[in-house]
Amino acid sequence: MRPPESWSSARVTLGITLVTAAAWMVASLLGLGGWAAAWGGFVPGHAAPGGTDGSAPFWLTPLTATLVHANIIHVAFNLLILVFCGRPTEAVLGPVGFAVLYLLGAYAAAAGQYAANPNELTVMIGASGAVSAVLGAYAILFGRNRVKVVNPRLATWLNALWLMAAWVGLQLIVAIAIPGVGIAIAAHIGGFLLGVALANPLLLLRYRKA
Repeated sequence: MRPPESWSSARVTLGITLVTAAAWMVASLLGLGGWAAAWGGFVPGHAAPGGTDGSAPFWLTPLTATLVHANIIHVAFNLLILVFCGRPTEAVLGPVGFAVLYLLGAYAAAAGQYAANPNELTVMIGASGAVSAVLGAYAILFGRNRVKVVNPRLATWLNALWLMAAWVGLQLIVAIAIPGVGIAIAAHIGGFLLGVALANPLLLLRYRKA
């Protein structure tokens, strides 16, 4: 598959990008970054009854966390990958399929982080978990077979795993280089695997009547 030449087929991607950028800008200009992280960040340990301590409802925080970022480099890095991979992915899956992918990716990322440490009280913020789902779908839909194995499906999965490793590696570099930005590896893996798993089903769902 080839990426589209027009942005008209990537309106959901652009919408998510603009809303996410605007949310960070407003919080930054008003000095509400700390409050936004405390209110909208995902905290695995808050799953216990009464554990939210005045933050957003726990079930909603996987989504609100995607709108909160530590600094401009953090948000810019995530949105750069979202725009680059989201544009062609949305063109193939359609706006509804892409929206489902992004939203479920946010929850899959939160689930991955929760599974890794359900008692963790560190706040998880950023859109990288949901972006990981987009990246996973992109890897399946647009990945090139550069791995010399007999089974083409196995080659596709190996390519996807290499891309996931590269994505996590880039996040680690950002975390090391920029104070205040941590990395939730389990969340990234959870989002990515969700994207890999849903790429073809969402594609078939869009063209089921074609």
